[in-house]
Amino acid sequence: MGHSLKPGDPAPPFSGMATDGTRVDLSDYRGRKLVLYFYPRDDTPGCTRQACSLRDHHALIASKGAAVLGVSTQGLPSHGAFTRKYGLNFPLLSDPDGAIARAYGALGRPGLVSRLRSALGLADRVTYVIDEAGRISDVIEHPDVGDHGREVLDRL
Repeated sequence: MGHSLKPGDPAPPFSGMATDGTRVDLSDYRGRKLVLYFYPRDDTPGCTRQACSLRDHHALIASKGAAVLGVSTQGLPSHGAFTRKYGLNFPLLSDPDGAIARAYGALGRPGLVSRLRSALGLADRVTYVIDEAGRISDVIEHPDVGDHGREVLDRL
């Protein structure tokens, strides 16, 4: 597909298993903001810097009424190890078939690098800020992995 959601669009519904083994649905976040970020792979340099930046800014993000949820195609064992290794303070959602990433246009985007990632089953790096009513309020197409927490704060 490779479509891009834009501000004002309804956030596609999703459901999946989170790091702690609970099922998470978009509807769980109704009434609060959600920072839904897609990343290629657990425990790689860029993905680690991005997750740690969000971890370090988590309290400030929460103070603005937002939750953080990371999504990649790895399974729960990989997510659990990544979470423990870096002390992540937000859940990671397992999307092994890429259905959530495809619904949000983070898998199957145009461009050579995106096509190569998709062929490997890896999502592109993109962040969606979803408002309290379940609509996309902002899109960060090319996150700055080292300062992503600050980028998100500036969009809330």
